[in-house]
Amino acid sequence: MKIEAIEPILAGPWLFVHVHTDTGLVGLGEAGLWGYPEASLAVLKQFEDYLLGQDPLKIEHHSQYLYRNNHFRGAAICGAIGAIDIALWDIMGKHYGAPAYQLMGGACRDRVRVYMHVNGGGTVDDLVASAQAAVDKGYTAVRFTPFPSDFQNLRYDALLDHIVAKTAGVRDALGTGVDLCVEMHRRLSPHEAVALARELEPFRPFFLEDPILPDSPAVMGEVAKKCRIPIATGERLHTIYEFRELLECGGAQYVRTDVCLAGGLTHSKKIAALAEAYHVDVVPHNPLSPVSTAACVQLDACIPNFALQEYTGEDQGPKSEVLEKPLDLVDGYLMVPDAPGIGVTLNVEAMKKMPFKPKASATPIRIDGSVADK
Repeated sequence: MKIEAIEPILAGPWLFVHVHTDTGLVGLGEAGLWGYPEASLAVLKQFEDYLLGQDPLKIEHHSQYLYRNNHFRGAAICGAIGAIDIALWDIMGKHYGAPAYQLMGGACRDRVRVYMHVNGGGTVDDLVASAQAAVDKGYTAVRFTPFPSDFQNLRYDALLDHIVAKTAGVRDALGTGVDLCVEMHRRLSPHEAVALARELEPFRPFFLEDPILPDSPAVMGEVAKKCRIPIATGERLHTIYEFRELLECGGAQYVRTDVCLAGGLTHSKKIAALAEAYHVDVVPHNPLSPVSTAACVQLDACIPNFALQEYTGEDQGPKSEVLEKPLDLVDGYLMVPDAPGIGVTLNVEAMKKMPFKPKASATPIRIDGSVADK
């Protein structure tokens, strides 16, 4: 069996890839550089020269070759590798008639608990209503970003008051039977993150996500050591080497590997194993399409240290059209599929009718004209 064609597909905000073989088997993957998909598209086109004619089952070899090819690093390259890698695992599973997770060690579970995104940008009452609606649908964990739209112009104490009020409101409304995942979107300085974590402790968040910029594992480690709320981070990291440094610094109690960005299933399984050695659990990052969700579930199924899966809802809007048949969602759990490969098929005809939408730049600007972190 040989790779016959690499077919990138830009649709909506997403970049998919079909890897075609001379046997008729087709693998499906998705690139994880959601902010700049055109950059990963350019890398995919360059990878084509190497991949055409190759045996698609030599997945580890191709992962090594593409990553070590020119000694360049970064999200555009690792996102493109992620798309190819997922597609090759899809082909591998179809070739052997087994789900990808069975070929990566077998299932540790038959369902995957998810946390649902809820709207945290309005008032406390708006957030509570959104969170309650998710719980009413069966979700047992919710995620929110408790910042107002003009957060960059709030004074320090006012911002912390706003975040604490929203978190308290959700906890009071939902009680103790629902896990709260509080997302900071890298918007705080280290001292602000530590101060905020202390004020949020009474509400027992499941984790505090990305409290500061991910640029320094050492600084993230210092923040984590001073917080009694678990820190979840890693969605902007690409390699086992970056995650090793984060873990060595004690910078995460939950690692947020992005399967579509961090080199696909091959590399993400290694990241999960690194985390396991540090007694750290995995909460895969997943802001993309249902293809990304399907790939994440393959990883979640076969690692012992899975904790929770990010989920944004896939039964409405453009996401509902991406797959021919979505994964089954029951009472806040995605059922691990037994179909070969990654278990899903792209709705090609629907994607042909969905124009590509580049992401607009919208970096927040403070009242004094300086740049804030989004």
